[in-house]
Amino acid sequence: MPLTKQHLLEVKAAMQGKLALLSGGTSAEREISRISGDAIAEALSNNGIEFIRVDTAAKDWINKLRGCSHAFIALHGGDGEDGTVQAVLKTLGLSFTGSGVLASALAMDKLRTKQLWQGVGIPSPVFQKLTASSDWAAVMADMPEMMVKPSTEGSSIGMRRVNSASGLKAAWQEASHYDSDVLAEQFITGPEYTVAVLDGQSLPAIRLEAKNDFYDFDAKYKSDDTLYHCPCGLDSDAEAELKTLSLAAYESLGCEGWGRVDVMRDERSGKFYVLEVNTVPGMTDHSLVPMAAKAAGYSFENLVMIILGVSLGLSFSLEVGA
Repeated sequence: MPLTKQHLLEVKAAMQGKLALLSGGTSAEREISRISGDAIAEALSNNGIEFIRVDTAAKDWINKLRGCSHAFIALHGGDGEDGTVQAVLKTLGLSFTGSGVLASALAMDKLRTKQLWQGVGIPSPVFQKLTASSDWAAVMADMPEMMVKPSTEGSSIGMRRVNSASGLKAAWQEASHYDSDVLAEQFITGPEYTVAVLDGQSLPAIRLEAKNDFYDFDAKYKSDDTLYHCPCGLDSDAEAELKTLSLAAYESLGCEGWGRVDVMRDERSGKFYVLEVNTVPGMTDHSLVPMAAKAAGYSFENLVMIILGVSLGLSFSLEVGA
């Protein structure tokens, strides 16, 4: 059910002081963040919310927050999604959208997220940390096909699918340009799903069908050939299992407000494996959370106002469908 005028009035009333919209930043996802920021800015303007735009790549960005009481974070990747900016805002006494310092830092760090999930029983693909001294052939013997990932990048930046020792070493070398921590993760053959979480609820799942080798940066932001299936094609029991698992993975990291959980399903066993949690997902015209919100009956402008309202302490009785 779309937000009512009363809901919108409640969000405006909850705003005490000026809102800062943070986008841009210094990570490899800077341009995606700027596009997300543009879309959010338009939605805020259309809803009559006054705000200032702040690019955290500017040296004086902290000074620009003077007079602000709240921040809408549209930063992707390091120095924005990793808890760093959240810590600055908390120190300054500003409230903000999305997850707090610890949850943001954990979710951004794929290696430590997977180590935590091992401890609490969240199913995720087996993995190994790679270093310059890794025995490439031995790693391949344990995992004949894998994804190599820098631990703290998003948008599939620095990722490569490999199935040979020489390819593994080359993938590690590429990924290590982005992060000193690199992991190799067992490649799960089967469909990929994503589940958006909003105000403590799972939105309808989306099944991704990329024409590329996997759902990489081009498939996410550039390709018009990527297919997004919502309804996702699972039966009701399987989708309920997927959504329950995604919410458990999200909550295990202490995430708040909104986010997105990426999951693979093994085509042979039917088992779901959680890949990662995104605490500041994209808000572009190719982005998945807006698609899921639309499937649940909420426009992009509604979505922005829900994210903002939840971060201000409001709670919405969302009707999110299947």
